[in-house]
Amino acid sequence: MSPETILRMENIVKTFPGVIANDHINFEVYQGEVHCLLGENGAGKTVLMSILYGLYQPDAGRIYYKGRPITIRSPRDAIRHRIGMVHQHFMLVPTLTVLENLILGQYPFFRILNNLDHVAQKIRAMSEEFGLNVDPYAICGELSVGEQQRVEILKALYHGADLLVLDEPTAVLTPQETSQLLTFLRRLAEKGLTIIFITHKLDEVMMVSDRVTVLRQGKVVATVNTAETNPRELAKMMVGRPVLMELPRTRCAPGEVVLSVRDLHVLDARGLPAVKGVSFDVRANEVVGIAGVSGNGQTELALAIAGLAPVSHGSIHLCGQDVTHLSPRARSQLGMAHIPEDRHGMGVILPFTVAENFILHDYYRPPFAVQQFLQQRAILSYAWELARKFDVRLAHVEESFAHLSGGNQQKAVVARELARRPRFLLVNQPTRGIDVGATEYVLQQILAQRDAGAAVLLISTELEELFAVSDRILVMYEGQIMGEVPPNKELIEDVGLMMAGKSPKSDISSWKPAPRQEIVCEQPIACETIIEDTGDKEKPV
Repeated sequence: MSPETILRMENIVKTFPGVIANDHINFEVYQGEVHCLLGENGAGKTVLMSILYGLYQPDAGRIYYKGRPITIRSPRDAIRHRIGMVHQHFMLVPTLTVLENLILGQYPFFRILNNLDHVAQKIRAMSEEFGLNVDPYAICGELSVGEQQRVEILKALYHGADLLVLDEPTAVLTPQETSQLLTFLRRLAEKGLTIIFITHKLDEVMMVSDRVTVLRQGKVVATVNTAETNPRELAKMMVGRPVLMELPRTRCAPGEVVLSVRDLHVLDARGLPAVKGVSFDVRANEVVGIAGVSGNGQTELALAIAGLAPVSHGSIHLCGQDVTHLSPRARSQLGMAHIPEDRHGMGVILPFTVAENFILHDYYRPPFAVQQFLQQRAILSYAWELARKFDVRLAHVEESFAHLSGGNQQKAVVARELARRPRFLLVNQPTRGIDVGATEYVLQQILAQRDAGAAVLLISTELEELFAVSDRILVMYEGQIMGEVPPNKELIEDVGLMMAGKSPKSDISSWKPAPRQEIVCEQPIACETIIEDTGDKEKPV
């Protein structure tokens, strides 16, 4: 008996200025299956699903749902057809509570007040069932990125969709939580729910999906049964070339202390303790990874180190100098580069051009500015050189940064920060929402910085990438360091337990990192170089 088709998208075409996002795509999904959608950033996956959800209108093509043609003009239409979507970039109203976001647009206003207690009880029950730990009365804008992702998942499940589209839903979960979610999705599929699962994690594809459709450059490359393929073959179909599944790396002896954090305490946006007495060092020629479920203090730790959040107690030293209360620009002039967790909110200015974003650190210095006037020729020449060197794919450096795909946006941020040849590189969630090809590139760049002598602090919820590039891994839980482990993949389960606040099964207490030189930076930068508004002085290298 052939499976019943619940969704068929025929000859879907969608174009944007200068770009064919979807080029006559044919996509079919069976009732009750988990169907994974793979492809590089810019391949057209999100655009295709946005058409299904009514966020975009196709230029050509038809959608057939449950055996009949439909037109979806808005998300309201999609929800009415019982189609739900968890977006890669959150669709929450930050000033509203979790509860208010879930019921937004669902009930007439006069029924809202009478349903709040019932909705709150349902949210708590669902949170417990799925292990997502969400407070229904929390303000969404005060939640961490990971907590907001959990709200998005709950929001889609709460609306009771028959067809559920999930875009990178496990990015902020521990291995155990990911396994639980994937098991839950399989259980939903067995009950008849149909799931379209967008992910860049090939192991998840193999674990949860029945079939896989691969997109490349807006076209369907292939649709295959998961049981008849493997991660290496899927990766090759995605990027059109073989992809390194294991990154080659050399052993480096750690050098001088570059970053020293002592008894650090930081409050979150609500004024509650987020980082509680954290101490560690990062040395030249090493990558120190920080593992943990998002929402356990990593965001506040990164902001404090970057100078973007105040320190309530403790100290931060960079290259032998106390920078605890210095500005981000002062730290930048000391040789720090920062690749932030939220590239849209803190890493770039979306309406600005790519070239303008490339010079955000040095727009006021020669050769980009002379006597307070921007030098367009120098800016464009520099931008094109960075785009070429770091393989940022774009039509023109004067196009809006918002028009780049997610992977190319991240490459552009990496290009801007690494072009400054930093002494210390702070990296927070560097591969969130980007494809396997861009992930390979970003991780290779991190290793190259380490090999060139930089000290790297890598904060990530992706254990695979932490184990791939870290020299040692610290595990955070509820704002504290639970322990330090070597990058041994056999310990992934133990790290997952520590991320949940539990004791590891293996004995890691006897492990010690390689011997290190107990010295600080040989030539600390003079104090006058860290004063704000230094005019046209050249920054230290």
